[in-house]
Amino acid sequence: MKRLRWQILVVVITLALVGVLLLSQGPVIAPILPQAASGGAYTEGLVGAMGRLNPALDWNNSADRDVNRLIYSGVMRFDSRGMPEPDLAESWGTTADGTIYNFSLRPNAVWHDGAPVTSDDVIFTIELIKSPASFYPQDIKEMWGKVDIIRLNDRDLQFKIPEPYAPFLDYMTFGVLPKHLIESIPLDQLLNADFNLKPVGSGPYKFDHLLIDNGQIVGVTLVRNDAYYFSKPFIDQVIFKYYPTSADAMDAFRAGEVAGVSRVTPDLLADALAEPTLSVHTTRLPQMGFVLFNLNNPEVPFLQETKVRRALMLGLNRQRLIDAFMQGQAIPLHGPILPGSWANYDGVEKIPYDADMAIALLKEAGYTLPADGGAVRAKDGKSLAFSLAHPNDEVHTKMAESIQTNWATIGVQVTLVPVPYASLQNDYLSKRSYQAALVELSLPRTPDPDPYPFWHQAEATGGQNYSQWDNRPASEYLEQARVTTDFGLRTRLYRNFQVIFARELPALPLYAPVYSYGVSDNVLGVQVPPLYDTSDRFLLVTQWYLVIRRALEPTPTSLP
Repeated sequence: MKRLRWQILVVVITLALVGVLLLSQGPVIAPILPQAASGGAYTEGLVGAMGRLNPALDWNNSADRDVNRLIYSGVMRFDSRGMPEPDLAESWGTTADGTIYNFSLRPNAVWHDGAPVTSDDVIFTIELIKSPASFYPQDIKEMWGKVDIIRLNDRDLQFKIPEPYAPFLDYMTFGVLPKHLIESIPLDQLLNADFNLKPVGSGPYKFDHLLIDNGQIVGVTLVRNDAYYFSKPFIDQVIFKYYPTSADAMDAFRAGEVAGVSRVTPDLLADALAEPTLSVHTTRLPQMGFVLFNLNNPEVPFLQETKVRRALMLGLNRQRLIDAFMQGQAIPLHGPILPGSWANYDGVEKIPYDADMAIALLKEAGYTLPADGGAVRAKDGKSLAFSLAHPNDEVHTKMAESIQTNWATIGVQVTLVPVPYASLQNDYLSKRSYQAALVELSLPRTPDPDPYPFWHQAEATGGQNYSQWDNRPASEYLEQARVTTDFGLRTRLYRNFQVIFARELPALPLYAPVYSYGVSDNVLGVQVPPLYDTSDRFLLVTQWYLVIRRALEPTPTSLP
């Protein structure tokens, strides 16, 4: 009993001490965090001019695609890493062999006029894309011509493709059009149809009115779609105003006319960063700079040697190309798949700039410095010299000169061949009549990486494998990745391909350009993912907000 009394006494004293300590601390105040609330209007300065607010006609007009991104929806869309996810589709699936795709549309997806979105709208839009009236590229029209489309009912469709092709989902992101509003318009009158100026879609924002000044369209006003099937946007209105240049849009921001600038070009970046109320968001564009080697050109057999190509990579100061000639508006590239993609393998070897190591590697490969101390190294009596074709614009010319200087340092002689970009493509790359070339590969609106066209051995003749790289293991990985719909397996296959590419270096990856987007710091929740089209900056637009609410506030508060 005595032992029990002592235990009770200890507990009582402990509780008393805790109580005294709590009383001495004063009241505990939990922080009240601001929450996004509905309201407000966001105005953006778009660089360009309005053409037609119709996704079948906006292929060549980025300003139209920006607006259409908010008005229209696709059957599928892609997340920030390029992974497919349902949009108008509620669900989707494919057969094990990857030749049949089924899509089921959302029952709550409706057009801005209240009519339901149906399978007929999707089929109608595809037929329009295939028609002469659309501005889609011919290869896309031909692709759709090979697909069998089966209407199962109002909400379900089936697509049969002639052979397995995992990137097929890229083609399901087209903006779906309302059949009931367009089917009566003859194709030869579609370009000038009133619908293109008064569009009806199913996206997060709907068309309200055009802004007109002196008979010219100077902007467009969109309002929130309260019937949107995903989470509704916080911002009530999005207003686009058109400007001829980025500089004009920046001037409009300074004048308080807009709260965003659709593109901050490199020459304006320093001024934009100095603006105290402008937040500049930078993200990767779907472009890649390379030095391509013609690996099947008998005039330069040394380019077939892996050690020579690796030495050229070691002897190339890629960061200088970015800093000196792109004003820092690019990121170093380490492989043939875009950074930020689900398929990019970040574990590949990242080769540094090291001229001494490059020289040592050339010596190891049997090249020697001439006795007279000249810059050209020789092996078997043949000089290590070749020509580098490049676009003849100012930026690429300076890049080529820098590359020439870098390689002269390691004893490689380069002759520059400046040509117009169209000629570089048609007369040099396509005809394989070059030795080395400085190029940019552009992959717009194709989130699926699919490196097959550029690096598979079957594309070496007549295709886009301009380097004529002939590596069977790498080609097998590309073949398998292109036909399987298992993204886990595709990731592993592309990882193996990138490892081989980094080891063999059939071309030298240089940089991926970036895109800068300016938004007022009063606009919260803005996130800009890696881009496959500039309109992708609106991927998460429904999460942007201008108005905040604190837990104890009876009404929301507009930001200044």
